[in-house]
Amino acid sequence: MSIYQHFREEERTFVDQVLQWREDVKIKHLVRLTDFLDPRQQEIARTIIGNDDEVSLSYSGGSPYAERCRLRLTPPYLETNLEDFQLTLFLIQYPSKFVTIQHRDLLGAVMNMGLKREKFGDLLLDDNGTAQMIVNQEIADYVEMNLQSVGKAPVKLNRIPISEHIIPKDSWTEETTTASSMRLDTILAQMYKLSRAKVAPYIEKGLVKVNWKTIDRPDYVLEVGDYISVRGFGRARIQAIEGMTKKEKYRLRFGRKQ
Repeated sequence: MSIYQHFREEERTFVDQVLQWREDVKIKHLVRLTDFLDPRQQEIARTIIGNDDEVSLSYSGGSPYAERCRLRLTPPYLETNLEDFQLTLFLIQYPSKFVTIQHRDLLGAVMNMGLKREKFGDLLLDDNGTAQMIVNQEIADYVEMNLQSVGKAPVKLNRIPISEHIIPKDSWTEETTTASSMRLDTILAQMYKLSRAKVAPYIEKGLVKVNWKTIDRPDYVLEVGDYISVRGFGRARIQAIEGMTKKEKYRLRFGRKQ
């Protein structure tokens, strides 16, 4: 039985990477520290490593609430502490009385510095105007020197202890719907109460992501556990298929986050 049958075709490259990490630890007795992985990548890594007695798997994104985390794979005789994840937490100071920073503004500013998404973790903002970001230690100096504005707001970065990581608000809501198929356009139409004709342009223009990857095919088949985001509509996750209706439609439970 091939391990690949448990994952999608487009996930094979990452599956191969996890298998290589596992081999490095088991055979060569090395330590492997990953970049920041999204929740789907973390799930794949945990599935492959499983309960392997020869590999210890730990992860952290700076707090128990972090979405994006670094994974550390070690032989079982080595301990892992928070410091081993090599994280730097920045407090982003800006004139919050006069300007508001949105998550997309901060993400755009960081990406425009030429950084790959896996080099930095969660970007956090709260209702009081506090803004934080967490990055790999190896790029902390570069970020501190070069991130000078977000949108129209001038900013200054201050390093603060990891323990001061903002606790994100849990704004997920759970809903149910029915769908005639698991096609991407069909599911999006039901989740967001739109016609498939209105959903199609979002997909075609690259505004839809599944498991953090842009998907431009309306007929892409979704599965339980998939994360879906549509620009301007927030994020959703398919939680479960709870059977079929009398009209042979899927009965779905999903979560939504604005």
